[in-house]
Amino acid sequence: MDIRAALETGSRAGLAAAATSLAGLVEEMAGELGRFHAPDAGGAEGQDPLGELAESCLSGLSAVARIEAATAALKVRLLSEYSEAATALEGPAESAYESSAREMSLVAEIACVLTVGERAAAALLGEAHALTTCLPAALDALQAGKISWQHARIIVDETTGLDHAAAAALEAHFLDPEAPDAARGAAAGELAPARFRRKVRAWRERHHPESLEARHEKSVQDRRVEYSPDRNGMAWISLYMPADTACAVWNKASALARGLQGPDEPRTLTQLRADVAAGLLLGTSGQRAGAAPYAKADVLVTVPVLALLGATDQPAELDNYGPIPASMARRLVAEGSGSFYRVLVDPRDGAPLEISRTSYRLTEPMKRWLKMRDATCTFPGCSNHTQDNENDHLTAWHHGGNTGVSNLGHVCPKHHRLKHRSLWRPDPATMDEPPGWTSPTGRHYPAEEPDWQRPQWPPGIGPGVSLVPPDRTTGEFSILERALAEYLAA
Repeated sequence: MDIRAALETGSRAGLAAAATSLAGLVEEMAGELGRFHAPDAGGAEGQDPLGELAESCLSGLSAVARIEAATAALKVRLLSEYSEAATALEGPAESAYESSAREMSLVAEIACVLTVGERAAAALLGEAHALTTCLPAALDALQAGKISWQHARIIVDETTGLDHAAAAALEAHFLDPEAPDAARGAAAGELAPARFRRKVRAWRERHHPESLEARHEKSVQDRRVEYSPDRNGMAWISLYMPADTACAVWNKASALARGLQGPDEPRTLTQLRADVAAGLLLGTSGQRAGAAPYAKADVLVTVPVLALLGATDQPAELDNYGPIPASMARRLVAEGSGSFYRVLVDPRDGAPLEISRTSYRLTEPMKRWLKMRDATCTFPGCSNHTQDNENDHLTAWHHGGNTGVSNLGHVCPKHHRLKHRSLWRPDPATMDEPPGWTSPTGRHYPAEEPDWQRPQWPPGIGPGVSLVPPDRTTGEFSILERALAEYLAA
């Protein structure tokens, strides 16, 4: 009875808190929707009923999203409490066979109640267990409507295999704005789930208890090609290989495909990329006679300077992929691969070092700087990669805008057109932070900037030494930059 009493006390407190949070959000939504009252024919002059209705609908949608998150949190608590209660009611299992049978029965019961498949029910039960036992900050944020269920699942997925301390550090980085090393840019719940996963995975790779070098060395042994037949006379070919090789293959296929595009080419870029890749593997060019030469693939490798010199093994960042081992980055730089452009990182704060910033017009170094700063299209939730994007003046030139990096942003063709054809407007940017956006309704969506990490220092060396000029806008080379230039040239 002591076990039952403890379970009842804990479950009632947790479920009551979840239900209270959900009820509060429902009441908030009712209040938001209740603000709008349809005016009669003799309404006061100056009222904007359609504008009020639109604002009320958007506020309602925001409230519904938070209610969905709180509902998911309540479902998580109910699943966890039911699992513990069912286990306590049945008592200890006498054998592994009986334990397995009980687990199957429990999963089947949940699947029937929720009208989902047993595989989905088992996955949901596992996620609920992780959130209630190992990820309290994520569950609290979900319950408060600060993150969505998709965000919570990403945290569960990316903390799998981490010990308690590492999982807690990841939670604090992304969910606690007061943490010493809190994530920069938009809050977790303001990021599209795909963008959030990219940030979480990158942070996990850099802070995993086992070094990226060691994990990469093990994974290289698993490289392989897989073949999977599909419907309609189609099939999939997958290659599992080191990230730098995979990126080089992807970028070459993309560059060749772009070179084939033209007014007389009926194939899409996606179709061209597949045809080019098949042609390369089969020994054919995949290129029509007289086609334009392909463009050079320009891929950024962001390397901490001390890692480049071999003083630390801090991971580097490969454009459109994420963290890579320092040894891989050093090899890419040393081999002078024409498909990769190196970017050096300030050892003091993790910000990339600028080089060649004195040109009045948009120079190639400025374009590379924008690619590095923005990573993708800056529009909220857009993951369009920088290779396909355009450099846009945030404040138009004819409106007094300059051609400085802080007045430029990467934007894909679709959202570039949206900017000029609607009231969506980019917010101001800085040298290190891309612009956020403001919608026609006045809502502000913050920048989803890359989450730069403070570099690691080798033993006996600290960040107190000045490595770059205090005024980083002068374009002058520091002693370290000059030494690195000489080192790389040698």
